[in-house]
Amino acid sequence: MSDRNGFDRAAVRPPIFMPAYLPPQALAGVRTRRIMAVLLDLVLVSILSFALWLALAVLTLGLSLLILPPLFPFVAFFYNGLTISGWRMATPGMQAMDLEMRLIDGQRTPFLNAAAHAVLFYVSWMFPPVFLVSLLNDNKRCLHDILAGVIVTRRPIW
Repeated sequence: MSDRNGFDRAAVRPPIFMPAYLPPQALAGVRTRRIMAVLLDLVLVSILSFALWLALAVLTLGLSLLILPPLFPFVAFFYNGLTISGWRMATPGMQAMDLEMRLIDGQRTPFLNAAAHAVLFYVSWMFPPVFLVSLLNDNKRCLHDILAGVIVTRRPIW
């Protein structure tokens, strides 16, 4: 589609999945930090899920326990989606480990990409060898990062 001057704006945009140049320090220690961040986030999501389960059980006098689906996937979906798409661009576990998540072109991650990344991440746990992809990737991206179009880097020091 052309603008009024006849320039094709789509031809000027870089490809969506083409990684921008990253300095080596942006990826230093990312794998280890991600593991620690996941452990922290799993604890936080578990606490939030239990608190929500307990609050719903008390508010409905126990009747909701008969119809409540497992809350952990719902809490994890919104936890990851809202925190990563927020202004800090990281979950609390990622913040503690000095990590942030962006789209591959450097833009802030929208909610849908962040939530899809969370779903793909939890599905990846069913197939652990999938995590070995990060050992073969130059940018230390896992398969769920590649599919969601995001990259996890160290938070820049200003």
